[in-house]
Amino acid sequence: MLKAFLLKGELNKTLELYSHIMQIGLYPDNYTLPYVLKACAHLQKFQVGEHIHGAVFKLGFDGDAFVGNTLLLMYSSCARMVEARRLFEEIPERTAVSWTVMISGYSKRGDVDSARLIFDEAPFKDRGIWGCMISSYVQNNCFKEGLEMFRLMQLTDIDPDEGIFVSLLSACAHLGSVDIGIWIHKQLKRMQFPITVQLNTALIDMYAKCGNLGLAKNLFHGMQERDVICWNVMISGLTMNGDAENALALFEQMEKNGFRPNDITFIAVLTACSYSGMAYKGLQLFNSMKLVYGIEPKSEHYGCMINLLGRAGLFDEAKEIILRMPTSCSPSDEAMAWRALLSSCCSHGETSLAEVAAERLLHLERHCGVYVLLSNMYASSGKYDDARRIRKDMKERGVEKTPGCSSIEVNGFIHEFVAGEKSHPQMEEIHKVLEKMTVQLE
Repeated sequence: MLKAFLLKGELNKTLELYSHIMQIGLYPDNYTLPYVLKACAHLQKFQVGEHIHGAVFKLGFDGDAFVGNTLLLMYSSCARMVEARRLFEEIPERTAVSWTVMISGYSKRGDVDSARLIFDEAPFKDRGIWGCMISSYVQNNCFKEGLEMFRLMQLTDIDPDEGIFVSLLSACAHLGSVDIGIWIHKQLKRMQFPITVQLNTALIDMYAKCGNLGLAKNLFHGMQERDVICWNVMISGLTMNGDAENALALFEQMEKNGFRPNDITFIAVLTACSYSGMAYKGLQLFNSMKLVYGIEPKSEHYGCMINLLGRAGLFDEAKEIILRMPTSCSPSDEAMAWRALLSSCCSHGETSLAEVAAERLLHLERHCGVYVLLSNMYASSGKYDDARRIRKDMKERGVEKTPGCSSIEVNGFIHEFVAGEKSHPQMEEIHKVLEKMTVQLE
């Protein structure tokens, strides 16, 4: 019964049944306890999980690997990594699952350095441990490190599984590393690897984000089976490559084929409307989210609408959208909306509304982008005194400008650049080429 409730997702009933079991005097065993601990992990009920940890000791199951690993899962899911690490050190016999849970737990908190330390300490590394470390890097936007980890894995006799391939293709998509992406695609064919919907979707996403829309379309139209995620990826791919008209047409085709759009779908189509200047079509779709599909708009949807209306010069309507945001929105969500309005106002020289948006933003956060946008807007409109005032205010408040960064793939290697840094080994040659280009352009 505990397992049935857990698998059905009725997690509170799992805990209620466990409580009833204890009340009638029955003792849980090493099969019962993991079910209850998994329910605590999903519900993030740390105090209940800690209480069950006490029962584990009393009943003598603290040496059981299965119970120990589930306790690790509970602590890491509840963001209690100090307790998880202490328990990890005390486990008499660690399995591959123990190492994987710890790596995953640190990376869910964004602590990839600690995850890497655990990975390096592992006396044995199976496919699961390698895959967990690679996906941890990729999920935390350390795409270059994820690819480098895969190169280390290639020195072993371990073959990648579907999850690893999906992580690698995601890294290639974000880095624009099409050469490595093509190599992975060829490897899949050479290995005669089963191309699932998830893997095909990752390939489409990689090709679309790397600018090879033709190959992305071919893969999409060649699929025998599709899911909502696949449709979303193709719609987004068309949008980001400037084909907003076909993105909206594909959205209509998706509905005709019986697929119900989700919140991600609407981010893609609203962005398509923004790029193509279809402000009123965007408003129609935005209003249909809740009325037709029962989808509550999130901060990302409000941001899309503000960008859309701002691009069209409909600033009053954009401000109205912000005021319509539910009171349950977090300060960061509200800041995202005002930031989008500020950016649009600055692009169109709407000084008065930009100042209103900036003032609201500065009450919500201290971010260099607010000062930079305002300063640039004043400078471009000839208000140099105001521009200097904003820069001075930024300096006095101790707000530092986040340096820009970019990356490029050359002959299969990823080169990263950060504004102002001088550590690249070919920096001297790069500057010579830039100077030559500047002369030619002049």
